[in-house]
Amino acid sequence: MVLFEKAPAKINLSLDVLSKRDDGYHNIEMIMTTIDLSDRIEFHELEKDRIKISLESRFVPSDERNLAYKAAALFKERYNIRAGVHIKIEKTIPVSAGLGGGSTDAAAVLRGLNRLWSLNLTLGELAELGAELGTDIPFCVFGGTGIATGRGEIVRPLPSPPPCWVVLAKPDIGVSSGKIFQQIKVDELDHPVNEKLLTALEENDFSMLCANLGNSLERITMGQHSQVRQIKEAMRQAGATGTLMSGSGPTVYGLVMQENKAHRIYNGMRGFCEEVFLVRLLG
Repeated sequence: MVLFEKAPAKINLSLDVLSKRDDGYHNIEMIMTTIDLSDRIEFHELEKDRIKISLESRFVPSDERNLAYKAAALFKERYNIRAGVHIKIEKTIPVSAGLGGGSTDAAAVLRGLNRLWSLNLTLGELAELGAELGTDIPFCVFGGTGIATGRGEIVRPLPSPPPCWVVLAKPDIGVSSGKIFQQIKVDELDHPVNEKLLTALEENDFSMLCANLGNSLERITMGQHSQVRQIKEAMRQAGATGTLMSGSGPTVYGLVMQENKAHRIYNGMRGFCEEVFLVRLLG
């Protein structure tokens, strides 16, 4: 049997860090939505009890360090699965980009194995399992648009944003989320006003949405990587209605209603970096 799963990237409409927890993590409040930039995951059942990961990327390991591998191993262990699986990952989402590439692959593996081995688990059960592996995985299990709280494991669905174009630009650097979070001093952060963002989603108000995008980590990442600030400013000057760094960066996105303006911004950003994408919202 061969199965396929789509693993869409996410962008943060907001990311707020509220406090440091006793377990070493942070309490966060993130509003996220999925975009039409996806990895493709293919599943082949194996008779031998093993996990094999195949992918063509010099930046992503194909062994036990891979988050998709960890998801498969946890799934097999938790539900006592003795069969094996060959997981092929076709990467499109940039690596270490703040777009949830590893997390969405792991989430797709949980969904795919649930189908492959006919366990009939709910998305809520899969999200709970994914929370053991990573902050963004529970949201990625559900997809769409939602707000994640706690350390990311509590996910509530939200109305979709107004349909629009998304221009993404990733400079040629990688950012470690762990290293960014280590530098957080909560009292010194900029905190987005998520209440206004929630109202914008409920009222389907594109202008209000763009005016209230916010990311507590943006200033930290920009302080280390001036390219991120330069790209955001260039995108704003090019006419994007709303701009923000996604996750811990370094990818910056711009939201645009008009298709021809989106194409102009896309073409302009290609002068700043190689990895530039023009996609639609999925959430």
